[in-house]
Amino acid sequence: MNLFLAYIFLFLSMPQHSTEKLFWKENEKLSWEDFRGKPIPSANFVASTNTGISFEYSYTIKNNDVQVKYSVASFFTPQGSWYIPDRVNLHILKHEQAHFDISELHARILRKNLAGRKFSKKIKSEIESIYKQVEQKRRAMQTKFDAETDHSRNDKKEAFWQKHIDEQLQRYESWK
Repeated sequence: MNLFLAYIFLFLSMPQHSTEKLFWKENEKLSWEDFRGKPIPSANFVASTNTGISFEYSYTIKNNDVQVKYSVASFFTPQGSWYIPDRVNLHILKHEQAHFDISELHARILRKNLAGRKFSKKIKSEIESIYKQVEQKRRAMQTKFDAETDHSRNDKKEAFWQKHIDEQLQRYESWK
């Protein structure tokens, strides 16, 4: 029996306001021009970055052999991201880039967790469980990053986190 199913998951930290996405690239950093959402002046921070992981997979089962194909990418949504122009600087932009880098890190972790894995006929629940675990950790890391750095205002913690994120991206280099 030959069975084929395809699933597309788009998961965001915030609701998506536009279909436009910028995908993470190693040699391209965010600029303030990429942030096109409407600022929220009452927020207790001066910029917000909307990122997530795009995940697609398909599989076939033939003679009890499960074959999986998948695609994972981290993305930034310009319309869901904003800043208050007269209150930001390059330090804050670097902080916002780190949010995008955290999503890329978790895209790599997801790829690692899927690579070479043998799935049973319960593939849908197995893959969704792997994704949900990675997504939960991604969201938790985003929250912890903002809490510990006080949205970039704690310079010592910001430096620690920038180094930590860079080290983790290097650790998962094989899954970029």
